[in-house]
Amino acid sequence: MGVHLRGLLETRLRLTQAWREHLEAMDKTLIERPVFITGMPRSGSTFLHELMAEDPENRAPRVWEVMFPIPTRKDRRSSVDFRIRKAEARLWWFRRLAPLADAVYPMRASTPHECVGIHSYTMLSEEFVITCRIPAYEAFLREGNLGPAYAWQKRFLQYLQLSDPHKNWILKSPEHVYGLDHLLSVFPDAVVIQTHRNPLDVLRSSLRLNEALEGMFAYPSDQAQTGIREAKSLIDSMDAIRSFREAHPEFAGRFIDVHYNELVSHPFEVVRQIYRRLDRPLLEPASERIQRLAAGRSRYKGRHRGQPLANLGIDAVFESQRLAACSQCKVSDPDFSSFPQQG
Repeated sequence: MGVHLRGLLETRLRLTQAWREHLEAMDKTLIERPVFITGMPRSGSTFLHELMAEDPENRAPRVWEVMFPIPTRKDRRSSVDFRIRKAEARLWWFRRLAPLADAVYPMRASTPHECVGIHSYTMLSEEFVITCRIPAYEAFLREGNLGPAYAWQKRFLQYLQLSDPHKNWILKSPEHVYGLDHLLSVFPDAVVIQTHRNPLDVLRSSLRLNEALEGMFAYPSDQAQTGIREAKSLIDSMDAIRSFREAHPEFAGRFIDVHYNELVSHPFEVVRQIYRRLDRPLLEPASERIQRLAAGRSRYKGRHRGQPLANLGIDAVFESQRLAACSQCKVSDPDFSSFPQQG
């Protein structure tokens, strides 16, 4: 972890210098009506992000350019960007250290990356919550000011946009549920897509991801305690975005709701409905690419549900938390009103 943190700080310093050299051009570069995908973790947001990134008119930050945002002279002169190869090598080692991760969250150098990777340069990032269990840091992150993270992200996108200015940004991270006020302050014309899924299925999937990642930077913990912690985190994230939307009805038109079951059953139709809401054309080349990707993603159908939550001793805890958290939910929202009962 120390090597990783040092690398983040070094790249941040180099970026700061690069931005000074391109300050005038960056100030003229507008980030217009970006789309942010957020909501529950493990609720199809990655799949939706990848689908929308297939449109040539859209742009998503790629893993390699978030890892290595500054091109070298060698990269500029060569037809092959060596940053992609460096990212591929780093991800290869990651898969050696966490061999189970590829089954639940496959990542490659050219796949769209989450905003969490951009926020990591500010040290205000869910990355450190996921990979390291530091309760004090998590509490600080939940209660702190995330404005600097979004201000940094805007600059980061402006810098990337210098090389490809005429695209629509499609961005994604579950962590945005905690910073919507700052997000909409820095990106005042942003559109937010909220993904929904049965929370019990989300919890099962989150526990699988946790199992795949644990041991990299922290000692494995007791399964029951992990389950309780993940359940509380899920409740907190659901409550954060619900509270924001209820407190800010003026942003109601900025939110688009997507349901997991609909997304995995009819992915192209869901994307087409999103484009209608965005009032953007979905051209034939983009349609073909989106349908091709959707057809090849059978891994999103019939996924392994994992062991019953009762085996982890957390059903009663999660059920009580869920009922308390959902007591103020709108009945019209199917994700919060039609949960299967535990038996």
